[in-house]
Amino acid sequence: MTLAPILNAAPIIQIHVAAAVIGILIGPLALYWRQGTRLHKTAGYIWVSTMAVLALSSFGIHSFAVIGPFSPLHGLALFTLWSLCEGVRRARAGEIAIHRRVFRSLYWLGVMVAGLFNFLPGRVINRAVIPETPELGYVLIAFGLGIAMFLVLRPWLQAFWRRYALRTQ
Repeated sequence: MTLAPILNAAPIIQIHVAAAVIGILIGPLALYWRQGTRLHKTAGYIWVSTMAVLALSSFGIHSFAVIGPFSPLHGLALFTLWSLCEGVRRARAGEIAIHRRVFRSLYWLGVMVAGLFNFLPGRVINRAVIPETPELGYVLIAFGLGIAMFLVLRPWLQAFWRRYALRTQ
């Protein structure tokens, strides 16, 4: 592992990486700490601010451009900004279950799953984390997506096996 690719990257990429790291680290505090406490609220404000910086900084990164200077990742950034507004709005309206669902989905799908794709060969994070074997990035992405799919499908699989077990008795 080497920080050289990050340190030598454009300032907008450095800001983007810093926001992502802070978001990954602060997210669990905001999401899983006891709700309503000062720590939960403080971590939540920091996380929302960091996620806004993360999403906004992506508009200055054009290395994966598909349509003009934009890529599908910029659509994710727009969705992230909308989700941040929606999550805060729901919390202020007292709709805590929806607030929780929006922010947990944003963390796990928008930060963690989308973040996996930074391990594609040629990307700055790939060059920083696995510089000698960039193809290993495909394995990391597949492994991470496999875990995500399992976690998403787990309730459905559990219900399926319960129904199957009842039929075979």
